[in-house]
Amino acid sequence: MHRHYVIVGSGVAAVHAAKAIRDQDAESEITIFGEEKHLPYNRIKLTKGLFSDLHSEKVLIKKEKWYRDNRIALQTASRVISIHPERQQVETADGRLTTYHKLLLCMGARNRALAVEGAGLKNVHTIRDLGDADLLKANLAAGQRVVVIGGGVQGLETAWALHEGGYQVSVVEAAPRLMARQLDEASSQQLRVVLEQSGVQVRTHAGVDSITGTEAVSGVILDDQTSIPCEHVVYSIGIVPNTALVKETGIQTRAGVIVNSHLETSAPNIYAAGDLAELDGLVEGLWGGAMEQGKIAGGNMAAEQPAAYRRATPVTLFNVFGVSLFSIGNTDESQCDQSVSSNVNGVYTRIFIRDSKLAGAISWEGAAASLIYKSAIEQGISLEGMDLLNSSLEEIMTLVEARL
Repeated sequence: MHRHYVIVGSGVAAVHAAKAIRDQDAESEITIFGEEKHLPYNRIKLTKGLFSDLHSEKVLIKKEKWYRDNRIALQTASRVISIHPERQQVETADGRLTTYHKLLLCMGARNRALAVEGAGLKNVHTIRDLGDADLLKANLAAGQRVVVIGGGVQGLETAWALHEGGYQVSVVEAAPRLMARQLDEASSQQLRVVLEQSGVQVRTHAGVDSITGTEAVSGVILDDQTSIPCEHVVYSIGIVPNTALVKETGIQTRAGVIVNSHLETSAPNIYAAGDLAELDGLVEGLWGGAMEQGKIAGGNMAAEQPAAYRRATPVTLFNVFGVSLFSIGNTDESQCDQSVSSNVNGVYTRIFIRDSKLAGAISWEGAAASLIYKSAIEQGISLEGMDLLNSSLEEIMTLVEARL
């Protein structure tokens, strides 16, 4: 059979999968189908770099020449509308049928919709693709007020970009604190102080009741009936995997497309990776995870001996509002045996310990300092023999460094 690897979707998982395939198979055909008209680009730059030139080559994952040199057929503006596993074919919106011998699904996810009254008004935005970012920038006018709904990483990066752009910004978060998945209460409170000192209004533990306006946004009403006047709303409240394409195929799904450790779906010769894939009940939704899943899936499609995907240690590097902090591993104190913190010269650090090993860390030291924590967590460095209850963070990390 003619060997043709087909990849549906053109995000970071797709590009790294294509590279992994080509690294192992120099001769076979590789085709990537992407709905957007652009070359695959770095989506995480859309929020933090909102007001930079998002159409420059600096945003691309790979330049056009790379696809040519590696003989990867990149079909932009090509929407796949159906998959036929029994015939090993995919069909695009223009009626073309393409036969594959191995298929990789990388359709990613969409931003979770804001389900409140007024969400359909003009100037209610979410940023998932380049078109979303372009639309927001085109509709903004000097001096306007923006409410950002969602106090996670993407929401705060958006708030920073808008603040730097000269707009009056308010952040509304339903959880009790900002970046609740990455930060402990002390770090989150410190971050909130930084935002408020910058002039950003912050409301936590606050749900959105409705968005007001006739044709366009005029304000946001919170669940306590507080009103925040604004001309724009930008929301970032999680993601939903794009599983619609596989609904009629018999491929198993839950929140995402279910895969095994080799990133194989329930259908023969079909794999899934990135924000679409659900492994052991979890859709990661992380840039680094999507990249690694793409590499593993592509490698397994071309290899005789498949490799297992092992979930990477989650790492968040946060550099906005003049803050440089990191959160690594498991920072949920309810899942850890103990934690140790320090605050030296205003630099807060806290480590989380489980089964006499470093499980997670939060620190305002900056990205460069994160490497020792990441290595210790990934290598499972033992803290056996140390009196952890009576040791300082500095003493513990000196031991960790010695054992690395």
